[in-house]
Amino acid sequence: MTTELEKAIIGTIERNRISSTEVADVLNKTGLLRGIKPINGGHFIAGKVMYTYAHDESNFALHRQIADVIEGSIVFVDCFQCNERAALGHLVSKYLVLYRRAKGVVVNGYIRDVHRIRKDGFPIWAVGGTPIGCFNTDTELTASLNQEIEKRKKEFEGSVLVCDESGCTLIGHQAINEELLKKLEFIELQEDIWYFCIDTLKWDTFRTVCLKEYLKDPSVLPETLRKRLNEFDL
Repeated sequence: MTTELEKAIIGTIERNRISSTEVADVLNKTGLLRGIKPINGGHFIAGKVMYTYAHDESNFALHRQIADVIEGSIVFVDCFQCNERAALGHLVSKYLVLYRRAKGVVVNGYIRDVHRIRKDGFPIWAVGGTPIGCFNTDTELTASLNQEIEKRKKEFEGSVLVCDESGCTLIGHQAINEELLKKLEFIELQEDIWYFCIDTLKWDTFRTVCLKEYLKDPSVLPETLRKRLNEFDL
């Protein structure tokens, strides 16, 4: 269940199209899901994570889990010991995006049918593509792997993902608070101010980004930006 605070955070990100780059800045340059890139360009999504997994070259467990996908979530697929076999392809992507109404799919591993996924423009992020898929066999989890999956599930469940052409940034559930919401609102204003200083005032990036001279002399900013700036305790 999505809380009102989570809805506010996701809504702020979506409404202002706050990029994965800006979100990472808000998180003090953290949150990157390493190695995961967009399969299709032009997509921007933000939403609550539904954690799923595939393991030991089998996606049997994954098929079972995605039957319960919550509409509007971002499905995160964690791959363990799949040895560069694809956890999913076009069929699963279509099922999740069109029929389960997931905002997108993020795979910490490989996918197949890349040509069809690109043709249909599905919002998919993954490590890469391969023609070789996982098997559909019911493979038992070892105790150690089950422990690792439970650890990862606690890390991802309740978190928020922001995904675009730069990659994927994870906002961990421990970071979801009122302070985060305020920081997201501020960074969007900061971007507006920086571009004004560069485009209109013709300042260099050192004066703008490092020295932040507009804080010493806010009169250089138009009234609309000054009013918004005054809303924050700087």
